[in-house]
Amino acid sequence: MASLTVPAHVPSAAEDCEQLRSAFKGWGTNEKLIISILAHRTAAQRKLIRQTYAETFGEDLLKELDRELTHDFEKLVLVWTLDPSERDAHLAKEATKRWTKSNFVLVELACTRSPKELVLAREAYHARYKKSLEEDVAYHTTGDHRKLLVPLVSSYRYGGEEVDLRLAKAESKILHEKISDKAYSDDEVIRILATRSKAQLNATLNHYKDEHGEDILKQLEDGDEFVALLRATIKGLVYPEHYFVEVLRDAINRRGTEEDHLTRVIATRAEVDLKIIADEYQKRDSIPLGRAIAKDTRGDYESMLLALLGQEED
Repeated sequence: MASLTVPAHVPSAAEDCEQLRSAFKGWGTNEKLIISILAHRTAAQRKLIRQTYAETFGEDLLKELDRELTHDFEKLVLVWTLDPSERDAHLAKEATKRWTKSNFVLVELACTRSPKELVLAREAYHARYKKSLEEDVAYHTTGDHRKLLVPLVSSYRYGGEEVDLRLAKAESKILHEKISDKAYSDDEVIRILATRSKAQLNATLNHYKDEHGEDILKQLEDGDEFVALLRATIKGLVYPEHYFVEVLRDAINRRGTEEDHLTRVIATRAEVDLKIIADEYQKRDSIPLGRAIAKDTRGDYESMLLALLGQEED
């Protein structure tokens, strides 16, 4: 369930643009006005605002925001204002520029999006960067990481709920044999994780637990960074809310908040399932997500995060 709140009466895009223009003019930027508009509009509404702003003022709204805002607040507003497929393309591009830790972002994008959303992200990547996501991922990774990540980002899984129980039984046996032998990067392990539908994988992993008395994730608790990447793959595909809770806990609970991860999760899930993620977070940590965010962030950045979470500051 989405956390985004939209007013019952939404002003026209032209009115929103006039208000945003006024927020940029005069002495200092009116950040509260920007939050009151952009944090309470859907993706379609934000897209129309961007188009109308360009037509009315001959300026790119994103460039205006980039000029007027700073630091983590700027990053959050810019990422949020992008169309979802553009945003995923941007996040993927940023991930391919960094160290191997950012491979987890690529797994997140490949595994927590629907098949259609992943296709749209790849198309947006083509349009923005004049190359394919697959070729950049292949170029910027090596070894087992490349072996897993390229098929994941290239995947177009079946999106339906139908499952083949005989196949689930057979493939749960394959997974158990390979993982028991610590053959984590075996072709069959990667084939199953990179091609099967989420419903089919769920059936396979349920059979794995029933047959062997242990969740597959338990068997992947100890290992190197590639094994951690496999865990993230499985969680993202089958238990996405739990995956995002772990990312948020790691971002908020570490010494010094990891703002990039916090920004990414809040901005990408506010229109999808952030309410569910927030409920899971509270069950896990016995503290509301909004309170945890307010404790670790400040100023306009905090205000924007809480607005996207569907809350206002206390």
